[in-house]
Amino acid sequence: MDTGQLHNGQETPPGSLITRDGQIQWAGALFGPGTPYQIDAKGITGWDDLPDLETGDVALPDRHGAWPGARWAKPRTVSATVWLLPDTVEQARGTMRGFRTATVPDGGERWLAVRLHGETLACRARVSRRVVPQGRGYVVQGAARAELQWVATDPRRFGVREQRTVLRLPQPESGLAWTAPGAPDGTPGAGLAWPLDWGTVGSTGSATARNSGETAAHPVVEFRGPVHRPSLTRLTDGLRLSYGITLAAGEVLTVDTQAGTVVLNGTASRLYTATARSAPEQLFLLEPGETPLAFRSEDAVPDPGATVTVRWRDAHW
Repeated sequence: MDTGQLHNGQETPPGSLITRDGQIQWAGALFGPGTPYQIDAKGITGWDDLPDLETGDVALPDRHGAWPGARWAKPRTVSATVWLLPDTVEQARGTMRGFRTATVPDGGERWLAVRLHGETLACRARVSRRVVPQGRGYVVQGAARAELQWVATDPRRFGVREQRTVLRLPQPESGLAWTAPGAPDGTPGAGLAWPLDWGTVGSTGSATARNSGETAAHPVVEFRGPVHRPSLTRLTDGLRLSYGITLAAGEVLTVDTQAGTVVLNGTASRLYTATARSAPEQLFLLEPGETPLAFRSEDAVPDPGATVTVRWRDAHW
């Protein structure tokens, strides 16, 4: 069992250790078939359940029913019964220590991934409960029936593969290349020469992001210079992210729409550069299905090296 939670200074990608159905990956650790940490026959609970909902319904004062209000999902609680089954008594100590190391309550949320029927989904969670009875089987053979519980403050589950699309600023096409072939009598002429040269392909500055889940996803948006006052617009409704900043070549402005942060080069906050036309970052969602996007700037001559990268994971209930 791999009990390392960080690999080369980075968190283990969700689902990267899973090889078969019924396995659970938690922060670099693997439970289930093929490991000394078997999942009990009753499986896990809370994974495919709809989280509890907080509603803003208001009771009608003069008749039955209520005015419907907004509904928001509460944190997701996931529980699993795990059997600690070392191959030999000599391996009992290592099996138990690996289990303890993997399930410490320290630190922030990490990826919890589960594969069922060929589909692997993941959520960000923390260990909230660990119960390991020290019965006779544990004392003699190192076998124990442990209880684990995780709480995910964001109840959504996500695809393990990060999706991305890259947009460039609009660029004109050069069009057909005209030549000036000479006439048979020596008189110069002008026209098209075969094969036709259609010129270089321009850029529309638009692309489509597809969220294949059942609920909205919060993307991470990365503007890369050189660009002056960049913006990204959701063409379905005109909602946009727009910033009054000039980025030099190599500079990156990262907008995390989940956290609501705007950071320059990974260190300095630039949230204050949001223009009056810019929507609150946390409202810029990718709804299920396709979302057309447009990248624009206020450059007199758009630089072909300027880009915006949109990254997201398909979001599921």
